Amino acid sequence: MGTQDPGNMGTGVPASEQISCAKEDPQVYCPEETGGTKDVQVTDCKSPEDNRPQKEKGCCNPEDSGQLMASYEGKAMGYQVPPFGWRICLAHEFTEKRKPFQANNVSLRNMIKHIGMGLRYLQWWYRKTQVEKKTPFIDMINSVPLRQIYGCPLGGIGGGTITRGWRGQFCRWQLNPGMYQHRTVIADQFTVCLRREGQTVYQQVLSLERPSVLRSWNWGLCGYFAFYHALYPRAWTVYQLPGQNVTLTCRQITPILPHDYQDSSLPVGVFVWDVENEGDEALDVSIMFSMRNGLGGGDDAPGGLWNEPFCLEHGGETVQGLLLHHPTLPNPYTMAVAARVTADTTVTHITAFDPDSTGQQVWQDLLQDGQLDSPAGQSTPTQKGVGIAGAVCVSSKLEPRGQCRLEFSLAWDMPRILFGAKGQVHYRRYTRFFGQDGDAAPALSHYALCRYTEWEERISAWQSPVLDDRSLPAWYKSALFNELYFLADGGTVWLEVREDSLPEELGRNMCHLCPTLRDYGRFGYLEGQEYRMYNTYDVHFYASFALIMLWPKLELSLQYDMALATLREDLTRRRYLMSGVMAPVKRRNVIPHDIGDPDDEPWLRLNAYLIHDTADWKDLNLKFVLQVYRDYYLTGDQNFLKDMWPVCLAVMESEMKFDKDHDGLIENGGYADQTYDGWVTTGPSAYCGGLWLAAVAVMVQMAALCGAQDIQDKFSSILHRGQEAYERLLWNGRYYNYDSSSQPQSRSVMSDQCAGQWFLKACGLGEGETEVRETRRRSQREKLGFP
Repeated sequence: MGTQDPGNMGTGVPASEQISCAKEDPQVYCPEETGGTKDVQVTDCKSPEDNRPQKEKGCCNPEDSGQLMASYEGKAMGYQVPPFGWRICLAHEFTEKRKPFQANNVSLRNMIKHIGMGLRYLQWWYRKTQVEKKTPFIDMINSVPLRQIYGCPLGGIGGGTITRGWRGQFCRWQLNPGMYQHRTVIADQFTVCLRREGQTVYQQVLSLERPSVLRSWNWGLCGYFAFYHALYPRAWTVYQLPGQNVTLTCRQITPILPHDYQDSSLPVGVFVWDVENEGDEALDVSIMFSMRNGLGGGDDAPGGLWNEPFCLEHGGETVQGLLLHHPTLPNPYTMAVAARVTADTTVTHITAFDPDSTGQQVWQDLLQDGQLDSPAGQSTPTQKGVGIAGAVCVSSKLEPRGQCRLEFSLAWDMPRILFGAKGQVHYRRYTRFFGQDGDAAPALSHYALCRYTEWEERISAWQSPVLDDRSLPAWYKSALFNELYFLADGGTVWLEVREDSLPEELGRNMCHLCPTLRDYGRFGYLEGQEYRMYNTYDVHFYASFALIMLWPKLELSLQYDMALATLREDLTRRRYLMSGVMAPVKRRNVIPHDIGDPDDEPWLRLNAYLIHDTADWKDLNLKFVLQVYRDYYLTGDQNFLKDMWPVCLAVMESEMKFDKDHDGLIENGGYADQTYDGWVTTGPSAYCGGLWLAAVAVMVQMAALCGAQDIQDKFSSILHRGQEAYERLLWNGRYYNYDSSSQPQSRSVMSDQCAGQWFLKACGLGEGETEVRETRRRSQREKLGFP
């Protein structure tokens, strides 16, 4: 389900205005010239004293472990920054430049081979973009530029996400469900102001940008004295302010909490600034958090945007901030920038300023006394084409050798959503706890600022057993948590479900379908941010372990949705791009490829994927059966197993037709009829055959649990015959062949042919009668280079 991170849309800085940043001059601007490489997990950070040149003989490439910190010139390592995670100096420059794969990258040989598909795709793309005015679920013509700039996203599961890049920029937005906007919003910044003896001695935007707007602000932070560290769902940015004896540590917190079905759904993020004064003089410190209302694009153009200050006191805690109202249809929302008021802090604000101006008024306001003017009342709604931003500032006194803490939150309230078809109205999960009226932003801000310490305790309790395990490599610890970002930032939605919205005729035999969806909602995530299909089931097969182990009720909810979709049919005929064949969208009793496109009406219209007719795919049905048993095995939920058992019988009956010679082993059809949709597979194959045998093995187990002796005997017979055929037709004396064709690739080794045995092992099976020949599997793993 992973995808290359798409890129930033740029800042509009002419190349002629970009200045190189000399390491000895921390006040000179450092341009952002990041390339587009895939994420690299870094765990062993280079010592700042080790200034070995990057091109020195024997030194690894900048992308290698430790080299991401090679540019760091500071000494500070921040306040309570953990040792494990992904760490990078803000001045780091990636040497590898990448471009997204587009239609013009197809080789001539493949272009000739797939000319029919290419012409059909162009026809479909034109109709989708020019006639229907929709965004294609896969766009080979207008790919998003690749830039390696992204960091941990903000926001819980299913309420939308905002990604803050590792250089501090707010650069990727998924507020409308499943639809991404890649735009760095220049006004969205943190700014620090230091004052000594009543005079401002240092004021700096904590950004390496040098934009063409807000030019009165002091841009161009030198990245050689700052670094970013990610261990999702938290991230740290450490700024050593040269010449000031001050270190800032910004800790970003998102409520991603295993086995929590309330706080994990909240559209909030918290920024905790720990400020350390390493000097002998007292000073006043202020952090200003500025935020544009909207992204500055077409959604803002109609005007009518307005801001207002708010103050919420509850339970002895006070939160102050700004509400940024964005009423643009179809999905209006309110953003809240807020700060916690304590005995040691002062919170001020500016309600409105022009983010496309020079920004002089705001800058001078902060420069004058380290605070903002805090005007009362709401702003005037914007005119068409005019932008608006606001800012919140927290100030505190800092004793010599002292420390203080400044706390901000960012919340967004978009309770009611429409997908692209603008058909059905949906409500997000968090509205169960904060209401559906669109006025929850102050309460969300207050709740986040008062609960984040508890969230961090729970995050630490969850992560510590892994981080403290010395038998695990450092890269694994980092990857295990950081790659979980996609559960929230995969275009994810978590929706409330009304019982009257469920098809009674399909779900009447699943007694616990309604209670599960009613209590835990409906969950969906995309195959990729640029490959927009919800709950793509062939790849969910691999990603589902994160859900079943951390939020098992969401996995069961997804499975109930998939079972409902399996029993449905849509006989509307359409042309499939690869073959050109006309066939139905969805046939009954086969697992759908996906639940739909967010730019359409997911859950109502299935199978956004139209490259192949997946009703003939050989692996989807099998993956459902395996996941059902795996989910039962890990949860012990017998009601779930009983509800799924008839659906498993139905899909296995549909699968039987692929065993054309009745030898107990299915055959592939001589085209790409499985998840590897560019790989032709013919006859019995190691991948699909292994999945088939594993699915048959778990059907034997489920039949025994459900008291179906005749079905148990039937599948036991199929399993024994299938195992014999698998060995006879695919084992070549050293490993299992890819397939049974006469093509050269038939003798290749495919690592995913171990998937069936892997799932059996995860289900406590895979030995004795249920194994897929473990002795030879061990030989196969050795061939693949696995231990």
